[in-house]
Amino acid sequence: MAESKRDYYEVLGVSKDADDATLKKAYRKVAKKYHPDVNPGDKVAEEKFKEASEAYAVLSDPEKRRQYDQFGHAAFEGGASGAGGFGGFDFGGADFSDIFGDIFGDIFGGGRRGGSRNRGPMKGQNLHKSVRITFEEAVFGTEKELEVVLKDECETCHGTGAKPGTSPETCPKCGGSGQVVYTQQSLFGQVQSVQTCPQCHGTGKIIKDKCTTCGGTGYQSKKKKISVSIPAGIDNGQSVRIAGKGEPGVNGGPRGDLLVEVNVSRHPVFVRQGQNIFSTVSISFPQAALGADIRIKTVDGEVEYSVKPGTKTDTKVRLRGKGVPSLRNKNSRGDHYVTLIINTPESLSKEAKEALRKYDELAGGSLGGNEETKGKGKKKKGLFDI
Repeated sequence: MAESKRDYYEVLGVSKDADDATLKKAYRKVAKKYHPDVNPGDKVAEEKFKEASEAYAVLSDPEKRRQYDQFGHAAFEGGASGAGGFGGFDFGGADFSDIFGDIFGDIFGGGRRGGSRNRGPMKGQNLHKSVRITFEEAVFGTEKELEVVLKDECETCHGTGAKPGTSPETCPKCGGSGQVVYTQQSLFGQVQSVQTCPQCHGTGKIIKDKCTTCGGTGYQSKKKKISVSIPAGIDNGQSVRIAGKGEPGVNGGPRGDLLVEVNVSRHPVFVRQGQNIFSTVSISFPQAALGADIRIKTVDGEVEYSVKPGTKTDTKVRLRGKGVPSLRNKNSRGDHYVTLIINTPESLSKEAKEALRKYDELAGGSLGGNEETKGKGKKKKGLFDI
């Protein structure tokens, strides 16, 4: 009865203002989950599938949807006696294959529309390798040699896969198309699905007498050394593409490509961010206070920099054009940013300590007295020790 039915919009999980595309997408999802072919013998799944199909059949028809929105399930109770399929619902002689064919074609491969596989030339699959380089090699570029296993045309059968003196034959099961069309009777009429031919595995050819050298594959695997040009400015995780060094093509198609992923080793001093390089340099207190000429390491070698008098710790210095080149233009480079850190010595000689105390007195006496005064203070303190 109408009272026992779930709301059609609820069944499909859509709102009442859902458009046709949303309805179709929602139904496709539910139908794929509960279709009897996917859940053989599952009565619960079968009922859910029927329920969703009934909902879609109504909501996808503008007139039926208008009636349902106005009267609910009661709009179709009159057809209960002539129903036979969806729990008392009468579709009024609708062609189920017209309503659902395209959807099931999308789900199960081909649908009413059938289809044919493209038997033309297809590019081969890409191969993937990785290479490790140093920080400096990433900055300036380098050449690396890789050992790769590549498939080449068999020298015995010249790529046919057949024993010399024989040739591949057209597959009798698919007629050379590489595909087989299966027709099934469903709740909505006949539904067709297109699948790869199980006899020729989609090649369209059968090799009765296989080449003993390649085992009928038409290819032989060989190790080859390939030179890879790593461009200046490449970053960790980026790849270099070498055209035509991948798997062989199909039906005369071109070979795939070789994709070489670059892994850049960490540098003990430099850190990279994009095209910029960062590092830290320690300077002494006198250098920071009085100023001095220091040497700073860069990827181009050491450069001289003049520290200004009164420089504070964590002062950042910019060395223009000492960063990483752009991949698009090697003449365009980033910058090198240096953070100056004032180094505090852990141990000092007696003379150095006296000099610092003298400086402290001249600067205002922040240490709170000289060595002699500090010594007397300690003795005085000792008189009150218990």
